[in-house]
Order: sequence, then C-alpha cells, then structure tokens
Amino acid sequence: MATTSARTLKLLSIFGTGATLSAEELATRLGASVRTVRRDIDTLRDLGYEIEAVRGAGGGYRLGRATRLPPVVFDEDQAVAAAVALQTVPTILSGIRENSARALATLHQAMPARSRVHAEAFTVSAARNYWEFPSPPIHAEIVRTIGSAINRRHLVRVDYTGDGEPVALTLEPHDLVVWAARWYLVAFDRDAHGWRVMRLDRITPRLPTHTPFDRRGIPHNDPVTFVMTTHDRGDAAAEWQCRGSAILALPASTVAPFAPGGSTVEYDTEDSCRLTLGAWSWPGLAGLLLTFDADITDIEPPELRQALHSLHNRIRKGLTDD
Repeated sequence: MATTSARTLKLLSIFGTGATLSAEELATRLGASVRTVRRDIDTLRDLGYEIEAVRGAGGGYRLGRATRLPPVVFDEDQAVAAAVALQTVPTILSGIRENSARALATLHQAMPARSRVHAEAFTVSAARNYWEFPSPPIHAEIVRTIGSAINRRHLVRVDYTGDGEPVALTLEPHDLVVWAARWYLVAFDRDAHGWRVMRLDRITPRLPTHTPFDRRGIPHNDPVTFVMTTHDRGDAAAEWQCRGSAILALPASTVAPFAPGGSTVEYDTEDSCRLTLGAWSWPGLAGLLLTFDADITDIEPPELRQALHSLHNRIRKGLTDD
C-alpha cells in the first residue's frame, strides 16, 4: 500500500459503494483525467482488487468478487461501524470472540485518533433489561452452516429439540432473523408441508445435502414480520421469582410481537391465546397482563389473581378519591 496514492484510495472508496461508473464519471469525481483513472484502476488490480469492466449501455467499471483477500479501505464512518460490530458480535455468536478481538485490534491500530475516539464511545458493558432473556450466544459454526445453505439454496437436515426428544427434519432454509436477542430460522418443512419459525439454538445441523431447492414466497413477504407474528417459534418461559399465565381475548399473532422476552404465547382459539410470563413481583406480573388492554380469563396461579384484585381495589380507591 506504500505506493498507493490518496487518489487511488479515494477511487477504491467510490467502488466500495457498489456502483457501476464510467471512466468519465470517475474522472469527474476524482478531479483527474480519464487516462489517470484507468492507470489507478490498473494499480488496484495489481493489489488484488477485481475491478470489472462492464460493457454496453450503462456500463463502466465496478468492484467484483476478489479471488483473495486484498487490503480493505474504510472511510471514517465505515471504520467506526465495523469497530462497533466487532465489539458486539461475541454477545450473539460464540466461538468467534478471539477472532473478533484480533480484527478489532487491527482496525484500532489503523484508525486515526479521532476515529478511535468515536468507536470507543460505543463501548459499553452488557446489561440485561428486566424483560430481555436472550438465549446463550449461538456458535458461529451453526450460523455459518445454515447461512451457507440459505445462500446456496440447499436443503438441510437437522435435529431440532423442541419440548421433548430431538426430531430429525428436512428443511428448505430461507432466512435467518435476529429478533429480541434471539436467532431464528425461517424454513419450509417438507414433511409437514408448511412454514416454520425455529430457534436456532435448538438446531443441530447434520452433514450438508448439496440438494438444491427453489425459493418460495415467505408469508407476509417479509421474514422479520413472519417471525414476530408467529407465536409457535420455540420460545420458552424464563425462570422468574413470580410466573403465571392467563387467556387473553386476542389472537396469538397479535400478542406474539409484544410479549416480553422470556414469555410464551400459545394458540387457544382464533380470537384468544394463553400468555405465560414472569416478573419480579405478582403486582408487576399483573400490570404486564393489563398492558394488553384485553379481557383476561383462566388466570393462574392464585397469587396472580390476588394481585389483580389488589390492583383493582387500589385503582377503584384512587378514582373514588378524585
């Protein structure tokens, strides 16, 4: 990189946007001649960057896929974003902490002082919200295996552990979604002939199948929406000092996106569902149920019913005093 000029680095940054630009457009952006631009493109190619020439209308030059890992150039905002990502990734992926620490150290060493200050401003200690119960970090190899199958559109055979013994499944993996600090797989189950949302930490991949499949249209045309509105996604109620449940007069798909972390939503009827959740106190748990602004029945255990009676009496007294 010692012979690479500032202009060539700027050219690489322009290519990093993914745009296809003509030599004339690049020359205008760089304030240089077309001949100079073509010479700088040759320099980047010598350094290992795959700069493709695109012919025809709307053609020009673009950054292609490299056959080896060349030097990478970030602008200041990109460097800060990468540093923040490297600091947070070990909280959701296991087996990657050492590599991310090495990458972060390399990035910090190459950063100007001002960029380092900006990146370090995002360094915080992990703290868990009262309502968040993320699963343990997923091992990076599981994400890599399933993610590779998604990208290649290959069937996967997995062992899935739900409430009982592991079950062997053959799936068409479509998307990975991280929501509420948990990893989920959106897949089409060939045996059940239907779509499923599954916790990734409950999946053990088997050997690759290398069997291709055709991608299908995902419900709601959005994997994130599908995960959020699916009540049966493998979640389990977290251990709380106080834990209870009730039937809510709302559809399971309506309650699912707003159920606190560490709770479960079970289908009851088309217009009702059972919500099981916990809190640090029975009044706190009762208050959570009331936030759904729906009729509640079949309330368990007795301590939760008593807490609701107490809240009712306090609220009635407060309204009477007014």
